[in-house]
Amino acid sequence: MEMLRAEDHLQQMCNRNFIPPNVRSHSMMADDATRRAVSEIPLLKTNSGPRDKELWVQRLREEYLALIKYVENNKTADNDWFRLESNKEGTRWFGKCWYIHDLLKYEFDMEFDIPVTYPSTAPEVAIPELDGKTAKMYRGGKICLTDHFKPLWARNVPKFGLAHLMALGLGPWLAVEVPDLISKGLITHREQQGS
Repeated sequence: MEMLRAEDHLQQMCNRNFIPPNVRSHSMMADDATRRAVSEIPLLKTNSGPRDKELWVQRLREEYLALIKYVENNKTADNDWFRLESNKEGTRWFGKCWYIHDLLKYEFDMEFDIPVTYPSTAPEVAIPELDGKTAKMYRGGKICLTDHFKPLWARNVPKFGLAHLMALGLGPWLAVEVPDLISKGLITHREQQGS
């Protein structure tokens, strides 16, 4: 077997063709649910980032309204899976996300900064406690969204916002990575850690 350079390996791991066949069938079902959920998230109109002080306030208002709608829809669909809040300026976001696997809740802290070129550039979500546990992650625990999410984001500027980042970026990443990390024994449920 040929040895891969680290960059090539990371690229291969982030490639959609790496998804095993049995996971692809599940992801197709999830795609319909995701499309439905995303179609209910309000699209944003203000093309403004943190450097545009007055317009940034309008963009933040739109971001919060979209996030609130997405969270409400998730709760209605019994699919509540994250909490998110920001600093006063709306430039640093943090919270918790979780994934239910075999009726056990795996919860993680998450964080990201709004890039100065936002919304042209998507934020990079980090889950620091998973840093180094999967190839689909960059230094600092930033999840790999390069191949799938970032081109989609680029095509939808300024309509996509943080709710879309959660729905099309972090959510699918958790759905693929957490079960894989559990099966490899790289993460364990908090109750199992004590025993």
